[in-house]
Amino acid sequence: MKVLLLLVAFIAVCSAIRRTNKFTPPEKQIQDQFVEFIHKHNKQYDAEEFGRRYNIFKDNLNSISRLNTQQSTATFGINQFADLTAAEFSKLYKGYKKTNATVSAGVFAVNGAPSQAPTTWDWRTKGVVSPIKNQEQCGSCWAFSATEGVESAWAMAGHSMDILAPQQIVDCDTQDDGCNGGDLPTAFAYVHKEGLEGESYSPYKGVDETCHYNAQDVEVKISGFAYATTSKSEPAMLTASYSHGPLSICVDASTWQTYTGGIITSHCGTQLDHCVQIVGWSTSNSVDYWIVRNSWGTSWGISGYIYIERNKDLCGVAEEATYVVI
Repeated sequence: MKVLLLLVAFIAVCSAIRRTNKFTPPEKQIQDQFVEFIHKHNKQYDAEEFGRRYNIFKDNLNSISRLNTQQSTATFGINQFADLTAAEFSKLYKGYKKTNATVSAGVFAVNGAPSQAPTTWDWRTKGVVSPIKNQEQCGSCWAFSATEGVESAWAMAGHSMDILAPQQIVDCDTQDDGCNGGDLPTAFAYVHKEGLEGESYSPYKGVDETCHYNAQDVEVKISGFAYATTSKSEPAMLTASYSHGPLSICVDASTWQTYTGGIITSHCGTQLDHCVQIVGWSTSNSVDYWIVRNSWGTSWGISGYIYIERNKDLCGVAEEATYVVI
């Protein structure tokens, strides 16, 4: 029945387009792409929602075309987020909210860097990066970025790679706002005070729940965190990461919704709205870039990752870069 209603709605949209003399071969191609998108991503709409999502999809195709023109080394395309407006996507899948709280306990000075970091480095090959996660429709990126930072630092300190619980931070960190957003310093301050449970004790639900923290279930304690740079210096970030491990950062992800591959080299601002993790760096065709781990699942980007050119503060990568101290 849902499929029948969907087809009826689609015919109605097509008929309306013909009546306004706007039906063209490109429109037919868009319709075919939209039907393919619906089936591939198992989308379910009623008749009214179908028409609205179709128009949003069309707008996003225009955005994809524009981004592919602007970017010479990155690619954008239809993915599972192609039926969302930028505002909807930001609300559902980001979550950075700058903290107004003063964080003092557990804040360390930037530590000295080693003599020379290599031109290519990937912490994933060193066993200190957990698998890609999915924050789902919850503005909890900040909790994921913080949790991933703790996981990596714990493994760097010689412990096993424990999969920890962002849900605990979402539910129990009263300085931040759960699925409605938060920030790294206050998340780290919470973990410094209470410790962090394993994922098995507090499974991720993708919604705000009542705090069920139990001190007996804590698997990891941290001493605090440090800023990898206090002057937006990406060379300092690189050497700090080489010395201390993956970095938790907050970024401007306004152009990331339909990213599918390659290196972002331009047209990415510094209005922070999302938090992620830097896990390494490399060079391709003379372009130095960061390897950035996201929390939108493995079907987004490069199996959950995005590459961003270094030393331009692209996407605001150097605005708030931190690492955990064990």
